Amino acid sequence: SKDANMTDEEREIAMEKALKAMTAFSNKYTENTGTFYCSDKSIPAVVIKGLAEHKVTLGAPLCPCRFYEDKEKEAKEGYWNCPCVPMRERHECHCMLFLTEDNDFVGEETNISYDEVKNLSGGMSG
Repeated sequence: SKDANMTDEEREIAMEKALKAMTAFSNKYTENTGTFYCSDKSIPAVVIKGLAEHKVTLGAPLCPCRFYEDKEKEAKEGYWNCPCVPMRERHECHCMLFLTEDNDFVGEETNISYDEVKNLSGGMSG
């Protein structure tokens, strides 16, 4: 994995940076696509954390809500890198990160803060 040679401190810094980047990306993406976060904000927080972890370990924000035989191969192929092809083509987000207005679990929020992501996803360690 991409973080194999990192010290704990380097990994923590990389995670913080990735978490900030994926939070900013998600907020921008809801805005650009007219989608919303789940009414329970711990859902997007956990997904954003998973994306950030994959960004650090795989070098790409591979969807954290699916099972892969080979994560590194999937990250290279890009189909399931966020935003994945189903989301880009049909606004279908398997993770419930980006919800359309007709979703039963949709909230009114299109913004989540870095602190919310950190606190609602159970802290920083992966």
